[in-house]
Amino acid sequence: MHNPTVRELKQGVYLREGVYSFINPQLGTNRNGGQYLKCLLRDSTGHVSGRKWKLDRFDIDECSRTGFVRIEGEVVEFNGLLQVNIHEIEPAQVTESELMQLMPHTRFDIDSMYQEVFEMLESLEHPAMRSLGRRYTSDDELMKAFRRSPAAMVMHHAWIGGLLEHTWTLMRSADSLLKVYMGHDGRPRLNRDLVLMGLFLHDLAKTTELSWHRGFDYTTDGNLVGHIARASIWLEDCARDLDPPLPVDALAVLHNILLSHHGEPEHGALRPPMTPEAILVSQLDNLDAKLTMSLCSVDPDGEGRPSSGGAFTDRAAATGSRLYRHDSLAD
Repeated sequence: MHNPTVRELKQGVYLREGVYSFINPQLGTNRNGGQYLKCLLRDSTGHVSGRKWKLDRFDIDECSRTGFVRIEGEVVEFNGLLQVNIHEIEPAQVTESELMQLMPHTRFDIDSMYQEVFEMLESLEHPAMRSLGRRYTSDDELMKAFRRSPAAMVMHHAWIGGLLEHTWTLMRSADSLLKVYMGHDGRPRLNRDLVLMGLFLHDLAKTTELSWHRGFDYTTDGNLVGHIARASIWLEDCARDLDPPLPVDALAVLHNILLSHHGEPEHGALRPPMTPEAILVSQLDNLDAKLTMSLCSVDPDGEGRPSSGGAFTDRAAATGSRLYRHDSLAD
């Protein structure tokens, strides 16, 4: 029996032998003190919440070890969102071809995106900034991970190649936007080198924060250190002994960009943005994340917003509200 993809799920559908990526499994406790499983089930089309209310014959460690599960269960609606009530669950081994069906991936060409990012780094004016960029791009293992890593586990750009796509989008957007903020003499008022380098580095440590080989998950380093602190540690190491040296203040400004790009302490920022360049990086990062999540809600296939069908999405993570899906000016 064919099991629908996550995007095809509808209330009342019964899944038999469905194989999904097993994301963020946790054991909750109900009012009676009993335990239940809560998790996300993912394939290349999206993710859906899963719940198993009775934990007989269930081994969370074994299912987590493989990263993929085979389930039987029913799709229900809870608080306006779809949820799979899992009746049976067991660990699953998947083939390489099945892995590509279960893991979402970028629609863009990875080689082309990376080449454009590399060329923007090579175009930096200050020789120490170009040398700094080469410290990173000459690390083949890091760049291999950069080309494959998701930008998040669940939220924005949560797909293979998502980190590169997010960085590529931001650097191109900034390069265009910098031309808007010019002085009366026609000279730029923001430092292009600092902005582009900050955008290249701001999420680069997600290559060690996240794992993506058995489904998306946080690594030990991701849980204990996180990409913001790790990126700042890397920067200190990579900036050491550059020839010519990076000015001390420039290094401090780059650290501030990395430590502040989440904007607010409640969102993980370790410092507030304290330069115009840091503000631009933080705001662009937030814009791309929220806009990408919004577009994925209203146009999940990337084929244009519909003019028929349900008018509103489920609650979108980007805004906390339902989004109007239709193109209101479409013929």
